[in-house]
Parts: sequence; structure tokens; C-alpha cells
Amino acid sequence: MKRVGIYARVSTKDQNPETQLLQLREFAERRDWEVAQEFVDHGVSGAKRKRPGLDALMASVRARKVDVVLIWALDRFARSTSHLVQAAEEFAALGVDLVVLSQSIDTTTPAGRLTFQVLGAVAEFERELIRERVTAGVARARAEGKTLGRPRAEVSAERVQHLRDQGMSLRAIGKHLGVGKSTVSRLLVRAG
Repeated sequence: MKRVGIYARVSTKDQNPETQLLQLREFAERRDWEVAQEFVDHGVSGAKRKRPGLDALMASVRARKVDVVLIWALDRFARSTSHLVQAAEEFAALGVDLVVLSQSIDTTTPAGRLTFQVLGAVAEFERELIRERVTAGVARARAEGKTLGRPRAEVSAERVQHLRDQGMSLRAIGKHLGVGKSTVSRLLVRAG
């Protein structure tokens, strides 16, 4: 018997996740799957990187406590195509299937696996296009003579040494001068 982890999410506090959960439970029952656990994010935006219910589901998947992840819709689960593909790749590596009830995606079937492979290819294509645009933008900025990256901090090694001689810690010196601790350390070595 397959163990299923059910995940539901609603964006606002006045919405009720039970609407999703009832149908997901019924589906699991029809498949003779054991509902190992239900994970719910109530009043949490799908754009948030950290969601308690989703994080707990992923921990359960990694601990191999579920064989199937059952969700109502892709937008209830993933914040972006790349997030979805990343999760699907992790599920595949762990031997966990994904079923999306309202969109008829079911990786327990060959057609469902094909759908996910196509989705993965589209996401990879999207990542490559973004990378190409960023590379072209950086090249254009350099050609125009723009300096890229963080501006260099103008701090003298003598000033750092003076503050150190006054008994300040590396962290305190960095905070005082607006630079990182590693910069302070490097300047102290330079000061001798």
C-alpha cells in the first residue's frame, strides 16, 4: 500500500483548505492509498520561499515517509516553474510520485512522467534564456565602460591598525568603517 502525503494551501485566512483536502482524501481512498500525513499552509502566499506545511512535507519526503505527494493544483504547491521542476527532480531521485488532482498530472503513469519531462525541458530552456540575457547585459555594460560589482571601500590600512591598537575587535572595526571582517583582516596583514 502506498503512503501518501497530502498538501493543501490557501492564500488567505478566510479561505478554507478543507475544500481541497476533502477531494484529495477521496482520491487517495479510491486508489487504496494510506494517508500518511496531511500538510497544510493556511493563509500563506505561494510566493513565499518558506512555508511551514510545505517544508514539513519536503522533510517527510526526504525521510522517505511518503511514496506519493498528492496536491490539488500546481499553483498550490510551487511558487515558480523552476521550483516545481526542482521539487519534481527531487521526488524522482527519491522514488516519490507526484499527483496533481485538478490538472490530471500523475507521475505514477507513463503519460504523467512525460508531462513532467516536457515541463522540465521548458524550465531548463527558460533558465538558459535568462542566463544568455544576463551575459549579454554584462558584456554590454563592460563595453560601455561601466564598473560592475560592489564599489571598493576606501579604507586605509593605517586607520584599521589605529583602531585595532585602541583594542577594537575585527568585527567592531568593520562595523565602524562599513566594511566586512575579512576586509579588516586583510588590511591588518597589509599594515604589518
